[in-house]
Amino acid sequence: MEYTFAIIDANASSNLQLQMQLQEHGDFYFAGSATNAGDGLNLILKFLPDVVIINLSDHAHECLQMVTELHQYLQSIPIFIGVSKTKNLAYDAIKKGFFDYWLLPHNEFEIRKTLLKLRKQVPKETVPTTLCLKTYSDYHYIDTREILYLRADNNATDFFMRDGDKISALKTLKSFELTLPKNFIRIHQSYILNSRYVSRINYGKSTCTLKNTADHLPFSKTYKERIDELKQLLSKNAIKTSN
Repeated sequence: MEYTFAIIDANASSNLQLQMQLQEHGDFYFAGSATNAGDGLNLILKFLPDVVIINLSDHAHECLQMVTELHQYLQSIPIFIGVSKTKNLAYDAIKKGFFDYWLLPHNEFEIRKTLLKLRKQVPKETVPTTLCLKTYSDYHYIDTREILYLRADNNATDFFMRDGDKISALKTLKSFELTLPKNFIRIHQSYILNSRYVSRINYGKSTCTLKNTADHLPFSKTYKERIDELKQLLSKNAIKTSN
């Protein structure tokens, strides 16, 4: 079971701390962040996260109004969790249907209790993580979470794994593009990468670098829009430094 989450918080330090704490739980994946209600609305409509955490310490009225507005556009709205320095806004948040309410600074124990309650009360449909590669009478089962990237080899496909193994399958890259989880992104006629392992995007050289490997995967102009979306997502989950 996997949940995607987004954060609406103008405080960069609080935002980053919460991202790190949630991602430590293994089945929560960061979808993006925004600093205000307007950008938050756009973020939710674009990425449709399962959970949205909103810091209500500033501009609470706009944020709560945004939650109300969402009902105009979505048949099923995300699970909302409110965050604030005081309990003053807890009643308003619960009236709006918020799932829970946290006090700042973030408390690991309170976060853990909420996530356990969420998993129990709002279970996600289990998404298969095992991929079966069939070659004649040989069946090879691999965990998609361990795949770094795929490379086309004529009418076959090579899988490059975190542990350094390379596994070949007698199917085209296109066939896997249609069946792999959404975190796998086609970046080139010959490559699909697991976006969760991207450590560097070099536009000058048109390459992506992945964790656990020194390989530099090329991306082409045809798939540049997907690279741009990936860059935006990764940039929101990073500490900004001045040039």
